[in-house]
Amino acid sequence: MPLDLTKLKVFPLSQRASELRLEKILIDPDSKPAGANAENLKQIEKCAQQIKVARDKRAAVILIFGAHLVKNGAARIVIRLMEQGWLTHIATNGAGIIHDWEFAFAGVSSESVQKNVATGTFGTWDETGRYINLGILAGALEALGFGSSLGKFVTEDGTIIPDPASLENLVKSEPRHPLAPARAEMLNAISCHRLTAGPCTVKHPHKSTSLLAQSFRLRVPLTVHPGIGYDIIANHPMFNGAALGRAAGIDFRIFGDAVDKLNGGVTLSVGSAIMGPQVFEKSLSCVNNLRLQSNRSIVRDHNIYVVDLQDGANWDWSHGEPPKNNAAYYLRFCKSYSRMGGAMHYLQCDNTAFLHNLLHALKQ
Repeated sequence: MPLDLTKLKVFPLSQRASELRLEKILIDPDSKPAGANAENLKQIEKCAQQIKVARDKRAAVILIFGAHLVKNGAARIVIRLMEQGWLTHIATNGAGIIHDWEFAFAGVSSESVQKNVATGTFGTWDETGRYINLGILAGALEALGFGSSLGKFVTEDGTIIPDPASLENLVKSEPRHPLAPARAEMLNAISCHRLTAGPCTVKHPHKSTSLLAQSFRLRVPLTVHPGIGYDIIANHPMFNGAALGRAAGIDFRIFGDAVDKLNGGVTLSVGSAIMGPQVFEKSLSCVNNLRLQSNRSIVRDHNIYVVDLQDGANWDWSHGEPPKNNAAYYLRFCKSYSRMGGAMHYLQCDNTAFLHNLLHALKQ
């Protein structure tokens, strides 16, 4: 029989021994960037020039990033890049927004996986699971995606819980309405979790450094590409896989719109070994499929910069894809991007050092 997650015991976030404090990790974008080797600096300068050309052409510049970019304190750097118009779209996985939300709400994030799995407490933090799941449920009533739902929730310090009787009437009177499933799921959440109709205030005192809030303010789309069971919001009685899937499905389509604008554009995949290349390749295929149906050419003339700490199995990716008997062939974050029709550049570099140096190169 499937586990009954509604019986999970959850704990206040204040009881968690959090490993990261926001004020200790944030990097000042105006400070001197961390060092990078000469070859990486050359690549970063080239990337900056290509971003400038792309924005002059009104082409997309997409940043795809893993959760460690948030945990390493790069939020202000990314916000500055958005504010200055260099980034037109940002995308991350479920963990990326969880750390961002926890920092915005509590100023702390991260925990000991090994210790807390053994005690059954890993991820079972009430506020994180409750409010992220609630934000997704609330945003669904407005047909918002994952990123926009939480961006709105953080920006507005909560949401409004609808009147259950009104919701029930809408479900009964408009069973085929596109929002009917979202309404039914919110109605069920109100009943099962004893939510009170009216304003639900959730203060986010650190929203000025939240990517969710600042992308929402700047109207730079932030899309979230999670997996079911990947993230700690599944470790909560309010977890709803259908709501998560709906929100992520909307974000996949929004991400596709950014990919459709990539002619002459730039993609930055920073510390995303699996989600980034997997989502990008499917999205690009969808975009090319629709373009060819309308007699448009496929996406072309785009540059892809892949940044990771691994050495790329010592393969020079500028020479193309390695053979299957080479270990480098099995590096998804290099192999997939090398097949995407653009010019793929690989940098073995710290994620914050790359973006910080890039920001300063764009100032030149």
